[in-house]
Amino acid sequence: MSHPAAALSSEDRFSRLRLIGWWDQEKLGAAKVLVVGAGALGNEILKNLALLGFANIVVIDLDSIETSNLSRSVLYRSADVGRRKADVAAEAVRNIFPQARIRPITGDVVHGLGLGLFAWADMVLAGLDNREARLWINRACWKLNKPWIDGAIEGINGVARVFLPGVPPCYECTLGETDWAILNKRMSCNLLVLESETAGKVATTPTISSIIAGLQVQEAVKLLHGLPVLAGKGFVFEGLNHTSYRVEYTENPDCMSHHTLESLQAVPQASGDLTLAQLLTRARRELGAQEVTLEFSRDVVHKLVCPACNSEEELFAAVGTVPYARGKCPGCGQPRTVITAHGYTGQESFGRRALDQLGLPAFDVFTARSAEREMGFLMAGDAAQVLGPLASETQASGALL
Repeated sequence: MSHPAAALSSEDRFSRLRLIGWWDQEKLGAAKVLVVGAGALGNEILKNLALLGFANIVVIDLDSIETSNLSRSVLYRSADVGRRKADVAAEAVRNIFPQARIRPITGDVVHGLGLGLFAWADMVLAGLDNREARLWINRACWKLNKPWIDGAIEGINGVARVFLPGVPPCYECTLGETDWAILNKRMSCNLLVLESETAGKVATTPTISSIIAGLQVQEAVKLLHGLPVLAGKGFVFEGLNHTSYRVEYTENPDCMSHHTLESLQAVPQASGDLTLAQLLTRARRELGAQEVTLEFSRDVVHKLVCPACNSEEELFAAVGTVPYARGKCPGCGQPRTVITAHGYTGQESFGRRALDQLGLPAFDVFTARSAEREMGFLMAGDAAQVLGPLASETQASGALL
């Protein structure tokens, strides 16, 4: 008869989890997860990932901790007020699970996150409070063939849903006229930022964030094990009367998100060591064509031109990052015209600019198109800068998709 103390000593950190018949702890430990948002939902997502033994995590958030976060965020303490959310959340994850390799990034997912992070990740979990970021994640995940799991909360209600690449409906398919009207409010007619959404001001409770984040991480575990998930569906938790239910979304055949890159190649140089013209030369060689266009991952404000005094200001900043007030000419005070750049064909004047001088984030993906084919180029030389200790999880060269 075995002694109880001997049985206890044979247990490891995850031995109780392994009692679940289908459980594969090694799959969780090897999975690469991108967590977008470190607020109320993001805290609960990260806590659950750490408890379950997810060891490779990148977390991105733009904000710093405020006192009001302390009632809804399990990873933050009073002494953390004023510090960056991503940094503090990463420290807390390491405290829960010391073996975790977590990389914090302070930035805006729409404008400051290179598509290489989506290529690196096996899945994306989002705890967000605005449609713009969700739409960007949806398009990036479809483009790089990655699943993502969304959560949304308000009051004591919430919804969790799973979107698989290549399997519509997707998040964009769920958007209605009201959603698009809210999205369009942020931008003026000349593509300068007109107003921001009231991000971070949604009324929430720690109870609903724990419920929805728990569902999100549970779906992530099931997805890794090949079990059925809420693909293209949502689970709505209604906290007042507990009339919870599943919703079925409908595919929009004209949805702009439904495109996946045919192939993706890693470029070993860093984006500061390669010009647009040099990348175009490589793209022409790989595609076997001279008529090739390099498309940027997002539109860029090339310059501001004043039609009144003919002055120009070259910017190279992502569309959505230039404030409306910047549109006024500093010389004559008249509104300036925004000139955008969507890519490079070899004819534009900025071919000698290094890739890190275009207003695009590091570790990004450029799409090359000819009449016959397309190919993505990942700036893998930026991996160490962006991923830190997780950079070893990327491939230095060769095909990735």
